Amino acid sequence: MHLSDFDFDLPERLIATRPAKPRSAARLLVAEGDAISDAVVRDLGDWLRPGDRLVLNDTKVIPARLSGVRARSSDAGDTQAQIEVTLLEPRADGTWAALLKPLRKVKEGEVIRFSDRLSAVLEAKEDGQGLLRFDLAGEDFDAALAEAGNMPLPPYIAALRAPDAQDKDDYQTVWAKHSGAVAAPTASLHFDEDLLARLSQMGVGFTHVTLHVGAGTFLPVKVEDVTTHKMHAEWGHVSEAAAAEIAATKAAGGRVIPVGTTALRLIESAARATGAIAPWQGETDIFIYPGFKFAVADALITNFHLPKSTLMMLVSALMGQERVRQIYAHAVTENYRFFSYGDASLLIPRS
Repeated sequence: MHLSDFDFDLPERLIATRPAKPRSAARLLVAEGDAISDAVVRDLGDWLRPGDRLVLNDTKVIPARLSGVRARSSDAGDTQAQIEVTLLEPRADGTWAALLKPLRKVKEGEVIRFSDRLSAVLEAKEDGQGLLRFDLAGEDFDAALAEAGNMPLPPYIAALRAPDAQDKDDYQTVWAKHSGAVAAPTASLHFDEDLLARLSQMGVGFTHVTLHVGAGTFLPVKVEDVTTHKMHAEWGHVSEAAAAEIAATKAAGGRVIPVGTTALRLIESAARATGAIAPWQGETDIFIYPGFKFAVADALITNFHLPKSTLMMLVSALMGQERVRQIYAHAVTENYRFFSYGDASLLIPRS
């Protein structure tokens, strides 16, 4: 299985830099059986049935992108350097793994100041990253980070424009609860309270799970034999209640439909041991590519993904490689908007 099998031509004009307003006004491509239909997210209920269950990732994106100053005094005088920091993940010892640009301009033990309230010491360097220890913790840290930080927009958006205050609302789901992600579960960004209420009224159920999306979601696949690619681990949790709701839906003949690849990866991780959904907590590096046997997910709501990405491999595993080529060719021809702020698709594999 070659990396080139998951490539396609994508015009840059189709990369969305802002989301649709309102959220549920985004377009929705529905691929069911051999058919492809063009719809709008607010009409999602037309394609769902009473008894279906949507699985929602309730992770909360932190404003992980920081701009700070490193000050240094020496016999030659005082110097400063501007340091750009992207937080990656917290460590058990209380430090944060982070990308620092330029890393070479900060020595271990030096302080980077981000605001009057927030600063951090570089404790170590490893594998091209820095380990930062902040001067605040808990709610004080969260509040100071909210003031000083910007949302960590994906590289393909950040290359086209800088993050701004609007992204703090746009790049967060309406049900975000548990802080810890440095990337949004972007299919979930299409849902608003009105759409959720209408789906609930028609008998669609909702189950919340948590997967803290890491920056590894943006890492490119660098091996030609995709089966040898190593996924970045991310922390997730499926509660007893969530597992019971999903299991009950399956038993009753309803469809379990994750909203986003993160929710799908998590519930499939929770079913790996026995082949059935179960309560689960820990780090998952599950890699889903063609040949994978799905134990829980019956369909998927997701955005349109990068060429040659692990997410293209995931949707190909669900729908079949040739079917995905047809879907993406249709999306490009019909000018669907791609990536994190782009449009959505409902993928229902052939039964």
